[in-house]
Amino acid sequence: MLIRLIKLVFFLAILGVIGLSGYAYLGDMSPPSAPQSTTVTLNGG
Repeated sequence: MLIRLIKLVFFLAILGVIGLSGYAYLGDMSPPSAPQSTTVTLNGG
């Protein structure tokens, strides 16, 4: 019974690692980009 539980935990850990690495490589985790502009006033030119 204990060996079956250890196998289940090991199997779930392997599935978790595979799922996490798949999400890291295939998931879109880049931040949304937006154009930004700022007006700069120079004194004494």
